[in-house]
Amino acid sequence: MLYWIVRVVLLVPLFRWLFRLRAAGMEHIPQTGPAVIAGNHLSFCDQFLTATVTRRKLTYLCKKEYFTGRGIKGALTRGFFRGCGQIPVDRSGKGAGKAGVEAGLKVLRSGALLGIFPEGTRSHDGRMYKGKVGVAAMALGSGAPVIPCAVIGTFEAQPTGRRLPRLTPLTIRFGAPLDFSRYEGMEESREVLRAVTDEIMYAIMKLSEQEYIDTYATEAKAEANAQGTAAGHSGPQAGRRNQVTVGQQN
Repeated sequence: MLYWIVRVVLLVPLFRWLFRLRAAGMEHIPQTGPAVIAGNHLSFCDQFLTATVTRRKLTYLCKKEYFTGRGIKGALTRGFFRGCGQIPVDRSGKGAGKAGVEAGLKVLRSGALLGIFPEGTRSHDGRMYKGKVGVAAMALGSGAPVIPCAVIGTFEAQPTGRRLPRLTPLTIRFGAPLDFSRYEGMEESREVLRAVTDEIMYAIMKLSEQEYIDTYATEAKAEANAQGTAAGHSGPQAGRRNQVTVGQQN
């Protein structure tokens, strides 16, 4: 109940009316059964934007720090994220990846929609980075289709470090479902997981028209911070319609 209250009272007015949200490809989201919605990650608001347009409840995995704050602010933050259908996951330590996969599989095996950002963190410069294989492990372990998703405009509206978003039009696109049943029973193969993840990232890239960089976002962000620059990019427009094949440098 709390999820639908937050969605209708807060998210829909915020994104559909204030930011003139446009959605395309809604017919690709199944009306019933499990599915993974895998998207690019440009801004803090991406998961809430996606939840605004899906007619079914959409559950995202998010860092547990959003649920551990103290005082009134911590309670409000915790209530907001729970109301938005978020599930806390401990992303620290060696078992973080496995814990995230298990949490995602639990959602999918219940027949629900699971949202995930394969890059693992927000892009610091608007470009798309290499996907982590957890999304492939969830898809193969559950047998659920993967719906590629692209948010457009959120980097310009609220890049990392900006507290209040700019009022700019936002667009979200969903692509045709990706079926990986041909890899059934092969979720333990690192090569298969990498191939599936790269296929997913390529589909997202085609929708978003971002430039693709074949390195992990966390590594690129650390390097940019060390150099005191964001690689000279002001936004995703700098990398539109790049023809790099995802994973070709693996």
